[in-house]
Amino acid sequence: MQFIIYTFFLISINIIAIIPFWFLYGFSDFLAFLLYYVFKYRKETILTNLRNSFPEKSEKEIRSIAKKAYRNLSDIIIESIKAFTISNKRICNRFKIINPELLDEYYSKNQSIIGVTGHYGNWEWGALAGGLQIKHKGIAIYKPLSNKYIDKFLRRTRAANGATLESIKSTSNTFEKHAHETCIFMLVADQSPTNMKEAVWTTFLNQETACLHGPEKYAKRFNYPIVFVNIQRIKRGYYELRFSKLVDEPLKTSDGEITKIYMSKLEEIIKAKPENWLWSHRRWKRKRKQVKA
Repeated sequence: MQFIIYTFFLISINIIAIIPFWFLYGFSDFLAFLLYYVFKYRKETILTNLRNSFPEKSEKEIRSIAKKAYRNLSDIIIESIKAFTISNKRICNRFKIINPELLDEYYSKNQSIIGVTGHYGNWEWGALAGGLQIKHKGIAIYKPLSNKYIDKFLRRTRAANGATLESIKSTSNTFEKHAHETCIFMLVADQSPTNMKEAVWTTFLNQETACLHGPEKYAKRFNYPIVFVNIQRIKRGYYELRFSKLVDEPLKTSDGEITKIYMSKLEEIIKAKPENWLWSHRRWKRKRKQVKA
């Protein structure tokens, strides 16, 4: 069954490859309409997350952001499928890294770094563009797909653009394996943690939030500086990425400090354009009192 699904997947991406972007975005609008009005995909989760994050906003404003968030989601779905066949020239035209020289400073010293971002903007295109526009070897930590054929295809296509995908299940081994190379380890670290004993708690978007400790853990273990990866949609189908330094000397920070700095930066960009974050995730499903119990 997995191979049959994989076959249909290959047919689909090859069809999408020849369809122009203007048509795909028209379909994306239709998909967003279906997700919001017909299927109501995680609609209550999205609305609840928005209400709790922005109590000062009216219900009209909340629903306006929600509709834009569905459009953002459908665009990312379409663009991620298109990413399998998009040319290097086109991805570099549509996704520009504004300040790669910030990373060159580390590269000249053979210094590996950790890049942190969130489910904001098109992080999938970011993985493609990064492999083509920066000098560091790109290592992206990801959750393997359940279909082994599609997962293998994903790894192969990303490698062609200079990005190496490593399973989140072996993150520690990945850092060890690449310790003698000059790499940027990319971590999308805004999900709800599964290991609550090691979670870092902070206030994020007006709510007490359990946060992943991974970026801080590995930054301190390997003494790697951390940079924030800010991906912004300039117009439909076009993005800009800007790096900024978060922590240069992780060993001098206190426990939880790096995680709180990261979450504060992420909150800053979400508040500026909330529709570009992935609100469908049940980000606040775990409460501190439940963990203590």
